[in-house]
Amino acid sequence: MASLLAVLIGAMVAAASYLLLSRNVVRFLFGFVLLGNAINLAILTVGRYRGPQPPLVPDGAAVPTAAVANALPQALILTAIVIGFGILAFSVVLIYRAYEELGTINSDEMQVAEPAGVPGGPR
Repeated sequence: MASLLAVLIGAMVAAASYLLLSRNVVRFLFGFVLLGNAINLAILTVGRYRGPQPPLVPDGAAVPTAAVANALPQALILTAIVIGFGILAFSVVLIYRAYEELGTINSDEMQVAEPAGVPGGPR
């Protein structure tokens, strides 16, 4: 199972790298999200997910009696999902405003000239 997940993670990273190299800002954003999901899947795989058993210790025992899920990778992934969603929402609004102001989503065409006569501007 781990080898199948490793192949899936590799495919996701390859697709994300391809999208991140695009000049289209929306494709770049999709690549960024896909890369984040690949990293989350890698953390889950490295954390050795054992199934839905909760990490509970019975009364009188010092350690769990059966194979249990590790809660730390799951907590890290949950935090990464929330932060990733916040970054995605901010990026979508930023791309929308850039499109409204500049009229394009191609990063090569996104150049803003500073007006003359402004302190620090061209002379």
